[in-house]
Amino acid sequence: MLKTQDLDLSRVIRPGDRLMWGQSVAEPRSLIAKVIEQRARFGGIRVFLGIGSGGQLGPEHADSIGLLSYCGSGTNRRLAKAGVLDILPAHYSQLPKLIRGGGLRTDVLMLQVSPPDVHGRYSLGQAREYLVAAVSTARVIIGEVHPDVPWTFGGPYLTAGDFALLVESESDLPDLPAAEIGPIEQAIGRNVASLVTDGATLQTGIGAIPDAVLGQLAGHRELGLHSGSIGNGALRLIEAGVITNTRKSVDRGISIGGIIIGGAALRRFAHCNPVLQLHGTDYTHGRDGLRRIEGLVAINSALEVDLTGQVNSETAGTYVGGVGGINDFLRAAGASPRGLPIVALPSMAGTLGRIVPRLNGPVTVARSDPCIIVTEYGIADLRGASLAERAARMIAIAHPDQRETLARAVREKDLVS
Repeated sequence: MLKTQDLDLSRVIRPGDRLMWGQSVAEPRSLIAKVIEQRARFGGIRVFLGIGSGGQLGPEHADSIGLLSYCGSGTNRRLAKAGVLDILPAHYSQLPKLIRGGGLRTDVLMLQVSPPDVHGRYSLGQAREYLVAAVSTARVIIGEVHPDVPWTFGGPYLTAGDFALLVESESDLPDLPAAEIGPIEQAIGRNVASLVTDGATLQTGIGAIPDAVLGQLAGHRELGLHSGSIGNGALRLIEAGVITNTRKSVDRGISIGGIIIGGAALRRFAHCNPVLQLHGTDYTHGRDGLRRIEGLVAINSALEVDLTGQVNSETAGTYVGGVGGINDFLRAAGASPRGLPIVALPSMAGTLGRIVPRLNGPVTVARSDPCIIVTEYGIADLRGASLAERAARMIAIAHPDQRETLARAVREKDLVS
C-alpha cells in the first residue's frame, strides 16, 4: 500500500479526465489533497462533487479543476458563491443512469474504503449511492484505506486487484457536530411526529429539521428506515428500540441507506452489522424499489414553499441546496399505501418569510405533486385541495406577521387562478 507522499497521480489521471469521489464523511481527504497539490500536472480535469464537508477545494483551485455538483450544500456553498461551481439539476435517482450512459462520465473514481475483511474484500465503507454505478464504469479506481472506516454490508465489495492504486489514509475521519435544534425546530418536529403512525417506514433528509423530527419519535413503536442518508438521530432511535424494521414490507429487519453521516458511534454501530445495509442509488431512490414500500413517510425540508404548494429546495440568493432525492421520495410516499409526503420548514428565515406568494427560486417540486407542508405553526395537507383551499391552508401555517401580507397578495394578484 502506498503512502500519499509517494503518490504521483499523473500516472493514472489523464488530461481531460473526469473524476468522482464520495461525499460528506466519505470524502477520501488524503487523495483530494493530492489532486489539489498536483492539479497543474493533469492538463485540465473536471470533478463531480457531492455534499462537501472537508472544505479542501476552494475557488482558487478552479484554475485547473472544473467543479460540477448536484448541490450547493455544505462547503460547496462558498464555491457556488464564488461562481466556480457548475450545477447539474438532476433527480438523485437519475445519477446512476447518467453515469452509466456517459452523460456523467467518470474516468477516475476515488473511494474511501475500509480495511479488507478476512476474505480480502474491501467495503465502500460509509457510502454507496451513485458510487456503485461509477465502480462499474470507471477506467481507474483508486482506494484510500482508513482503519476507522467501517466494513459495511450491501456491496459491491472490491479486492486489491480492482484498484489501480491503494493508498494509506493520512486524514482524520470527521465527527460531524449535531445540528442545532431550537424551539422552532422542536415545534416542527412535534407537528411532523403527530402524523407518523407506528409501523411506518421513514425517509429523512439531512439537517436540523429531520433531526428534530426524529427526536420527537421516541414514543413510537416498530418504525422502519429506508433513506438516502442515515445519521445520528436514526441511530438513537435504533438503539432505543424504536426503529426495528419489523413491520417493513421489504427488507424486513434491516435499515437501508445510501450513506451514513455521523460520528464515531454511528461508525461503530455500522461496522460488520448486517441489520444496517448501504446500497446504491438505484436501490435507495429507484422507483421500482420504492413503490414496494408500504407506509413510507418521506420527511424533507425546503427553502421556501408558495401558496399553491410549489417547493424550492435549491436557491436562496445563490445555490445552497439541490434537487436531490426530494421528488423521488415524495412521489413514492404519495403513491404508497398509508404513505405521507411531508415537507417541513420554519415559517421564517431571519426577517424573510418562507411561505411566499410566489417562489423566488426554481420550482423543485411542482404543485401537481401535492405534499403535506409543516411549519412550527401547524400542518397544511394540500392533497386533494384546490388552489384556493391550498392558499388558505398555507396562510394558516405561515408566521402570524406574514399572514395578512399573504392574504393581500392573493386578493390583489389573483395568485390562485
